[in-house]
Amino acid sequence: MSAPRIAPGTLSEIGLVNDLVARACGWFAGTGRPNLFTTLAKHRPLFRGWLGFASTIMPRGTLPRRETELAILRVAHLRACNYEFEHHARLGKRAGLTERDVERVKAGADDPDWSERERALMRAATMLHAQRDLDDATWTALRNCMTEKECLELVLLVGHYEMLATAIAALRIQLDNP
Repeated sequence: MSAPRIAPGTLSEIGLVNDLVARACGWFAGTGRPNLFTTLAKHRPLFRGWLGFASTIMPRGTLPRRETELAILRVAHLRACNYEFEHHARLGKRAGLTERDVERVKAGADDPDWSERERALMRAATMLHAQRDLDDATWTALRNCMTEKECLELVLLVGHYEMLATAIAALRIQLDNP
C-alpha cells in the first residue's frame, strides 16, 4: 500500500475530544490511536456524526457482538481490507470468536460448522457485497432466525463496513500497530 493520502491527524488537527475518543478506542482495540479515527477526525463534524452512527450498530447494536464481528470480518475478507480484518479479528476474539472462527469466515457460508443463523448471516453478507441486494431465499433464511430489527441492523452493518473499506482503500489508511 502506498503512503496515506491524508495523514492521521495530530492533537492540534483533530482536537482534544476527538483525540481522547481515538485513544480510548485504541486502548479498547489493543492498538495506539487508530489511524482510521485520526484520519477521519481531521473533518471534525463528519467524524462525530459518523462515530455516532457507527457506535449505534457496533458495539451498541441489537445483534450479538460475536455475530457483528462475523459479519464485519466477512466484509473485510471479501473487500481484501486488511485494516478492517486485522482490527476486527482482535475485537472478535474478545467477543468470543476463536482463531478457527476467524479463518472460517474466509470460506463463508459453505463451512459446515456454522449454525443456521451464522450461515444465513454469512450468505447475507456475501450477497450484499456481491449484488448490493438480497434475494428472497436469503431474506427468508434471515427472517427465519433473526428479528426484523436484527435484519435491518445487519443490512446497515454490512453496508457501513463496505463504505469503510472503500474509505480505507481510497485514503490508503495504514494498519494500526498492536
